[in-house]
Amino acid sequence: MTNYLAIATVTATLQRNLQASIQLDVDGARVTTVRPDRLSSGAPEAGVNLYLYDILLNPAWRSADLRQRHSVDEKYTKRSQTGLDLYYLLSCYGNDVELEPQRLMGSVVQTLNSKTTVTSEMIRETLADSSFTFLTDSNLAEQAEAIAITPIDLNVEEISKIWTVFFQTPYYLSIAYKVSVVLIDVGDIAKKPLPVRNLQPHVTPYQPAIAQIKVTEESSPLRKTRLAGSPLILATSTLLIQGDRLSANITQVSIGNLKVVAETVIDRQITLNLASIPRESLRAGVQSLQVIHPQERVMSNVMPIVLRPTIAEITASNIQGRGDEPRDADVTVVADVTIDKTQQVTLILTDISMAQFSGYSCDRTKNRRNHSHSITFAVTDCPPGTYLARLVVDGAESLLTVDQDSNSPTFEQYIGPVVVIS
Repeated sequence: MTNYLAIATVTATLQRNLQASIQLDVDGARVTTVRPDRLSSGAPEAGVNLYLYDILLNPAWRSADLRQRHSVDEKYTKRSQTGLDLYYLLSCYGNDVELEPQRLMGSVVQTLNSKTTVTSEMIRETLADSSFTFLTDSNLAEQAEAIAITPIDLNVEEISKIWTVFFQTPYYLSIAYKVSVVLIDVGDIAKKPLPVRNLQPHVTPYQPAIAQIKVTEESSPLRKTRLAGSPLILATSTLLIQGDRLSANITQVSIGNLKVVAETVIDRQITLNLASIPRESLRAGVQSLQVIHPQERVMSNVMPIVLRPTIAEITASNIQGRGDEPRDADVTVVADVTIDKTQQVTLILTDISMAQFSGYSCDRTKNRRNHSHSITFAVTDCPPGTYLARLVVDGAESLLTVDQDSNSPTFEQYIGPVVVIS
């Protein structure tokens, strides 16, 4: 889980990546992070100002928690975590005669459209930059959940309300973006110890330690995740839990609220086939994974994994609308894992025609029950067409099927799952 420097690290990462782009497009331009009412004093002649104007709780992470062992009675307690959505206002200024603000705006949009995710690599490069030494202790790069960058469509009234907060401040050409989701552990932050003067050999209690988690199967390049070091895990995956002192007479693996006995265990690796676990016991989304030795009453560190759902079946019914009119329909999605009623779900539909790239998303459900594989979405005002479907459960997105037939006209293109709304 990330610490209190997560928000500032996101801002610094955006600033650094924007600076690398705009200075190539407009000579002498700089990216600042000051309040818009301070741009008139000390600001460069041309540049972009990146201002964090709002922070909201992410609805999908309101009920999330991180399980932690209490040091006294060895029972589990819940340690709160907060998921945040960050809202940024990007303002461009410069010589209007030479259209510098508009050129800078084009550079900003081009950069953020090509880098729609704040990756671990981008964060590590920022932390290694000597300009951001005050963020050295940030561990945002370890966050398992993807951090997405999406534009916000603000109308004239909405953007005017933002600028009226800054009294007697001239308006600059602006655009807004949302960065989501940033996770912060709001528990007690460990105190920083004194520097180590020397190393002395000593005996430590026997305790398993997880170093990394891998999967045995190889994924197509079109299906690999963007986050380096984050394995793509499905309900059919076989996990390789690697570390030290993992073997015991009885070795359990805890995934979320589920505990299973591992059968293939050696000292440095546990092989766990998720397909052997009843589907009713697995949950999509971010899960905590831990190795437990119940006889010795010891357990390992906690590692986060993201279990992605798979769409087993999707159908559309009760379709209403004619001709070119938008359609209302009930779209039923059957997933391969159980979805709780408290989990946040979203259906994403993308037109399968490569010429349009139009899409539709819906989070309204009907007659939703707890512990169910099937969810019905109430789709409204959707253009008629054939759509590729994705299911997002607590931020974990299902995969699309890629055509692997080299003789097919759609080779290495997405071909399913598909739903027709006509």
